Amino acid sequence: MARLSTAAGFLWEFVKAPTTTAAVGPSSRALAEQVVAPVPHRGDPVVVELGPGTGAFTEVLQRRLGGRGRHLALELNSRWAAQLGERFPAVDSVCADARELPVLLRERGLRADVVVSGLPWAAHVAVDGVPLVRLVAESLAPGGAFTQFAYTWTRWAPPARRQLADLRAEFEETVVSRTVWRNLPPAVVYLARRPRRS
Repeated sequence: MARLSTAAGFLWEFVKAPTTTAAVGPSSRALAEQVVAPVPHRGDPVVVELGPGTGAFTEVLQRRLGGRGRHLALELNSRWAAQLGERFPAVDSVCADARELPVLLRERGLRADVVVSGLPWAAHVAVDGVPLVRLVAESLAPGGAFTQFAYTWTRWAPPARRQLADLRAEFEETVVSRTVWRNLPPAVVYLARRPRRS
């Protein structure tokens, strides 16, 4: 019942703001596992989540971290940001635009080890000639990683091709996962490692 309520709420937010809500429903556990794969099983990593929505990735991240490290989540929807903070007290949930990431990390004296993103393509439009991917790369530690999911049917659209080009320009390695069929709609995960601007 709670899952149905979450899905209905997600759909309503998408209808209200389709350009800022990336999906019509929460991501599946199978997709979440792919997105969080770069988070190390040991140590105290700093993990940043961009556009966590209702927390599909957050839940898997928190289980993987198991109380280790730091977890900062930036969510533009104020209601979701507040709910996320209540549901996951260990998460530093902030209502903020993803482009504020460098400032928010500086304020906390942190550098990210892993950034995971559930943001829509619209969030990746360059502002003043600076793509969001560059701000993410500059916020990562030298061996850091960034993941972003995309629906398979959007991969050939101009915004998707532009983002892939940005990833290849800002990171030494960028790979695309196999299709995650156990997600609705099916999706892939972009994994970028070792930022050139760290």
